[in-house]
Amino acid sequence: MGRLEGDRRGWLRGAPPPRWVRALPLLLIVGVCVATLVSPDPLDIGFLLGAIPPLAVLSYGPVATAVLGAAVVVMLSLPAFQLNHPGQTDVLTVCFVALLSVFVAFVRRRRDVQLDTERTIAEAAQRAVVPPVPERVGPVSCAGLYRAAERGTLVGGDFFDVRESSHGVRAVLGDVRGHGLAAIATVASLLGAFREAVLDQPALEEVAARLDRRLAVDSARVPHAELFATAVLLEFTPGADRVRIVVCGHPPPLLLRDGTATEVAAVPWTPLGLGLPESAPPTGLDVPLRPGDRLFLASDGVWEARDADGAFYPLVRRLPALAADAGPAATADRVWADVLRHSPAVRDDVTMLVLAPADRRRR
Repeated sequence: MGRLEGDRRGWLRGAPPPRWVRALPLLLIVGVCVATLVSPDPLDIGFLLGAIPPLAVLSYGPVATAVLGAAVVVMLSLPAFQLNHPGQTDVLTVCFVALLSVFVAFVRRRRDVQLDTERTIAEAAQRAVVPPVPERVGPVSCAGLYRAAERGTLVGGDFFDVRESSHGVRAVLGDVRGHGLAAIATVASLLGAFREAVLDQPALEEVAARLDRRLAVDSARVPHAELFATAVLLEFTPGADRVRIVVCGHPPPLLLRDGTATEVAAVPWTPLGLGLPESAPPTGLDVPLRPGDRLFLASDGVWEARDADGAFYPLVRRLPALAADAGPAATADRVWADVLRHSPAVRDDVTMLVLAPADRRRR
């Protein structure tokens, strides 16, 4: 189950206002009514009603704002509320503020509709670039978690994908240079190359070489682009009893086995996109798998998360306890929650991929 980041906007950044903001104009009206009716003497609080139309603009459309503005004018005019004495409130000023608020609410509503449409399109496009991974691909159970560093985006500079091919289940997790919207084009290019190479290339090293060439070609088209990416690629055999791993400048996967987490000793290769000659091809590592083994892949946003003292997140030490008696999706959720406890202000894209070969004894 792959999950991309949802809407993290606050209500001051375009998200719908909270309930207390919507209730504030109504509470203010009720408060003024009760205070004036209960008090035996006139209260000079009519000026508070002038704030109701501007407050309504934050939550309501032009019609509701006009209704609240009319209610304010009526309250100022009714003798029962004792707010109509000369010098207490300038009714004409309140009328002008109410009309202006209706106009502002009209403009805001139209702008919100346009922004919501554009955001919906952007979310659909970003989810198309990095779609959620299914819960199971062939004989491998999968879970992916993505948290983009840039607010208001679902995709940044990290990427992952899991695909089935005639050579087995192949997966990739990587991190391109930079993050946020500027990195999405590079992510889309890499994932497109990966999805094609998975079907065409018989060897996992050739898939990595295809990604390297894709970045090198893209970088050559733009002067001083300096495009590169780190990545780790995996290939499970059709029986899921062995996995081949190619590491390209990325932290290696962690193998969860018998309550311990161990870094896979894969031969490191340079990051993708440097256009290295064919004389220096990547070298993969074959790792036999036992029933119950799981592979945990994470981006720099996890490995390099720091606490207030500057200490890195101890992923290798904490992962076994977090993954105990947990499926792939629960493991990713637990690690993310633990990362936030360690480093509340995560400033980099966070990506995790948990892969669990099916227990062959149960099939």
